[in-house]
Amino acid sequence: MQYKDPYIEICIEGASSVFRGLSQTDKEALDQHHLSVNFSKGETIISEGTKPKGLICLVSGKAKLFTVGAGNREQIIKMIRPHSYLAYRSLFSDVSFPFDVVAIENSAVVILEKHTMSRILKQNSELAIRFIKIISEDLLSADRRLISLTQKHVRGRLSESILMLIETYGLEADGKTLRVLLSREDLAHLSSMTTSNAIRTLSLLASENILALEGKKIVVLDFSKLEAMSKSGQ
Repeated sequence: MQYKDPYIEICIEGASSVFRGLSQTDKEALDQHHLSVNFSKGETIISEGTKPKGLICLVSGKAKLFTVGAGNREQIIKMIRPHSYLAYRSLFSDVSFPFDVVAIENSAVVILEKHTMSRILKQNSELAIRFIKIISEDLLSADRRLISLTQKHVRGRLSESILMLIETYGLEADGKTLRVLLSREDLAHLSSMTTSNAIRTLSLLASENILALEGKKIVVLDFSKLEAMSKSGQ
């Protein structure tokens, strides 16, 4: 079918899209009831405490999902990659969104109108199960992350964060350089540590030839040692 804009087509027909296999009628409904929005680096995609107007699909770019806790300290809960979905819990309940989502590079999203999404979900149990699976995987990931942040030492937490970034965004063609440019502050917030601790730990790992640092670029030189540190927590 011919879509109104390329963003909605990516959202619905992308290789990893949960919407693949929907009927033509449902796809046309989503095509008619959506909004495409561009965000510049640093702009807020969703604010904590708001009620999203629908399901949000990150079509391109990268984002961080975080909360601000005691002492105005930021804690990054999750890094968001292209073709990910946001605010899907609002399809099943009327709760406010519990986190902030901010673009860490220029990004584009598609907002699928809530009423249309809810109607399609009620008529399509297979699609509903796909979203329930996403929610279940998120909960499992959050549980594991909580254990890691409370039990691992600084080196273990930072190693885990770097491996998580690799899993989320992948590596450049050289097979060593992370395909994301994250500030030292954001890396610290992802690893539940101070920025100074993150900088110091990165420097130590570089001195041990486990990592190489090229500005914001992080190059992994020894995957085995990085994985061992993450696993042991030391």
